[in-house]
Amino acid sequence: MQYLANPCSPSVVTAMHARQIGFIDTPAQGNKRPAGVVWCADNGCFGKGWPGSEKWLAWLEKNAHAAADCLFATAPDVVGDAAATLDRSAPFLPKIRALGYPAALVAQNGLEDLEVPWDTFDVLFIGGSLECLPCRFVWPSDRKPKRGERCPLCWRMLREWKLSPAAAALVREAKARGKWVHMGRVNSGRRYQYAHDIGCDSVDGTYLTFGANINLPKLLAWSGVENQQSLFAELSA
Repeated sequence: MQYLANPCSPSVVTAMHARQIGFIDTPAQGNKRPAGVVWCADNGCFGKGWPGSEKWLAWLEKNAHAAADCLFATAPDVVGDAAATLDRSAPFLPKIRALGYPAALVAQNGLEDLEVPWDTFDVLFIGGSLECLPCRFVWPSDRKPKRGERCPLCWRMLREWKLSPAAAALVREAKARGKWVHMGRVNSGRRYQYAHDIGCDSVDGTYLTFGANINLPKLLAWSGVENQQSLFAELSA
């Protein structure tokens, strides 16, 4: 399973050139993408990196020469709101495809209750926010949660939607339809293993930004270099 990261040290860049890990790029990131690496184009809607529709499409067009090495480009989404994400993404998905990128729909809380337009995208990106399923409360995207947040309605512990049975069912459906599946914000070996076990093909995270030289060997050990090499051979075939 492919891990996508930031080029936060020379050792990480070397691993990217060796195709042991990939690169996650956004218009707001500011890091130069190493030539020839496997990468993905994220829209920056999670956080404050969204540049706006015109600049996002212009950035994709500028980088379209490297689309053959790009696993996917994400259509803009609304964190924690699947219905709003479907509306926002709809006009962008064909434009992303037209530029030569596999188009990714970001799955958000509640997608399991909606009709998924499977034919309009190539990659399912598992995103989402904290939620309380009994109360249908979803943590607001403009507030950063603290560890151990509880539902303000029933005081149950909130959980990440991406770890729910509903999200896992969407992964199974996507794989049955031949889609690539990616999970965002994977920053531990346990989370990496979970993403692998439910069928994800790639993940991203900031794990390497917290001590790259120490954490890179740990990250590579999560899947093993042999598995990474096999994946890259498959991608290059």
